[in-house]
Amino acid sequence: MRLKSSKVNEFRLWGLVMIMVGMGIMILGTAGIVFWGPKVQWLAGIFLILGMIAMLGSVAIYFWAGILSTSATVLECPECGRQTKVLGTTDRCMYCKTILTYDPAYADQADQQNDPQ
Repeated sequence: MRLKSSKVNEFRLWGLVMIMVGMGIMILGTAGIVFWGPKVQWLAGIFLILGMIAMLGSVAIYFWAGILSTSATVLECPECGRQTKVLGTTDRCMYCKTILTYDPAYADQADQQNDPQ
């Protein structure tokens, strides 16, 4: 089984990835000036704009994750006993990765996936 995290943490992870990608693109654009001189400043400008767009995308993802987090249902995980947020009918605990659900149709499947036997 592939280890997954809760939906809110997945959104935050993608926001962090977008920040790192945006910063990497900006650094590559600036490194072009160092390696090829001032004749490629136009290329650095394009890379800076693309990096800024990626970072603005991460801001949008973080904002969306924050809005979802405020509307998520908070419950106590039956495995670890900590407070966790649930989005949708099934989600995972933020701490122990236990599958949590409100839907009785998924309850048996979630128990089988959590049971390592």
